[in-house]
Amino acid sequence: MVVLDSPLEDSATAREAAADYVARHCPWADLDAVLLVVSELVANAVRHTSGWWRLTLLAGREELVVEIDDSSDQPPVPREPDFGGGGGFGWHMVQRLAGRVEVRPLPEGKRVRAIWPRPAEAKAN
Repeated sequence: MVVLDSPLEDSATAREAAADYVARHCPWADLDAVLLVVSELVANAVRHTSGWWRLTLLAGREELVVEIDDSSDQPPVPREPDFGGGGGFGWHMVQRLAGRVEVRPLPEGKRVRAIWPRPAEAKAN
């Protein structure tokens, strides 16, 4: 497991830690997809919360879980993508790249989980 906390960490540090963790513990995962999701979740926590955030990666036998807890109780809201540079792509991207996405309230904030199931062909190895 790897855990990164704000404000000591940033999205570049989070991506580096995630790349190292995935390479060591779940090489079957789509590294590009995981890094894009990590980048987006951290960027959203920094942009849309005024408090703390915590990123956790956990590799199990059957799945890889990337989760971010943050101080905002507001769930992510999909926006219409703005092709003129106004954003709106991130949450859609997270939902498409991860096998499953969950959002749960916490006593002080929320948890967003992106989960990748281990592919059947990787289970045989």
